[in-house]
This record gives sequence, C-alpha cells and structure tokens, in this order.
Amino acid sequence: MCPLPQNINLASMMTLISDHIRDKLKEHYSHTSRHYHTVNHIEALLALLSTHREKFHDPEAIEAAIWFHDAIYNVHAQGNCNEVQSAQLAGSMLSGLVDATRLKGIQVMIEATATHTVPDELPSSEVVADAAMFLDMDLSVLGAEEEAFDEYEGAVRKEYGHVDEQGWREGRAAVLRGFLDREWIYHSDIFRGLLEEKARANLRRSLERFGGSVP
Repeated sequence: MCPLPQNINLASMMTLISDHIRDKLKEHYSHTSRHYHTVNHIEALLALLSTHREKFHDPEAIEAAIWFHDAIYNVHAQGNCNEVQSAQLAGSMLSGLVDATRLKGIQVMIEATATHTVPDELPSSEVVADAAMFLDMDLSVLGAEEEAFDEYEGAVRKEYGHVDEQGWREGRAAVLRGFLDREWIYHSDIFRGLLEEKARANLRRSLERFGGSVP
C-alpha cells in the first residue's frame, strides 16, 4: 500500500457527514423561504471550523452539529421547536453511524442554539469547550464588518416577511438587548478577543436604528 503524502492531515479528512446526508441537508437549506439560514451560512461556519480546527477536541462532531443545527427552520415555530426538530433529525440520520454518547453531545449542542448558552448536560469538559466555540461561531456574524452585519439583518428580515414592521422592530430589539445584557456575548476567549467589541458595536447601532434604548 502506498503511504499518504506527509503533508496530508488524516484528522482533516475525517467526517461524519456522508455525501448522501450532505445532499439531503442541502435540500433543507435551499428552501426558497430562506435568505440567511442557507448553505452559505453553513459554509461560513465550516470555514471557521477549518480555521480553528486544532482548537476543537472533536471537530468531526462540530462539523455534524454545523450541518444539522438549522436543518429545520420554520419562522412560524414557537419556542425551541426548530432546534429540537433539527436535533431529532440529526439523531435519525446519524443513528448507527455515531456512538450514542457522541451523538447525544451533537444533539445537545444543536438544541443549545435556541438560547446560545452552553448547556449543563454535556458529557465532559472537552465537549463543553467545543460547544462554547460552536455557539460562538454561530454568532460570528454579529461581529462582522458593518456592511456584512447589515446584510445579515436584511436577510433575516426577509425570512420574517410575514411580520409587520412594528412587530419586527419590537421583536428584533428584544433579541438585541438580550445579547447586549449578557456579560459576554461570546463564550470562548478566542472569539471574545476576535469579535466581542465589534459585535457590541453592531448591536448598539442596530438597536439605535430601531429606536430602542441602548444598554
């Protein structure tokens, strides 16, 4: 057997997402009702995972969580229904391919995107650290440059096109205040250093645009 070239990283070649699973998930992310929560969002998170891959204990699990975390996205859903159903989809599609403990960790991380707080029921400190960075990557757009942040907010507004302007302003302002009221938006030192200051500036600017009081 011919050896692999020495510059090939075996870890970077491993994945829990088969071509079949990826194609099925792309169907979800390609729905015409989506404007931000699309394959582009997934690819942006995968690019961040690639950049910070060596910081994760289980990057393959994070890749799976990225692919599944917004698979179900119904803007009319109540509470955390989307996140729960996305986690259930991961459970059904990855069952038999991933051991039960690892799969449970993936599902818990997916459900945690409902609140973007690190959940308590993770199996180890390593999974907690991975979950923190996964949640931070999902919120990385908040710390984007102003133009990219405004495009993100415009795309989310399109997804909630059924909501009248007053309802949108009030609902969005509540979300913005919720993040600004936190001691930290980002959980990990890496993303706090990279994005915390810019994210707070973007959120304050957006809140002012909506006519809300800035914390």
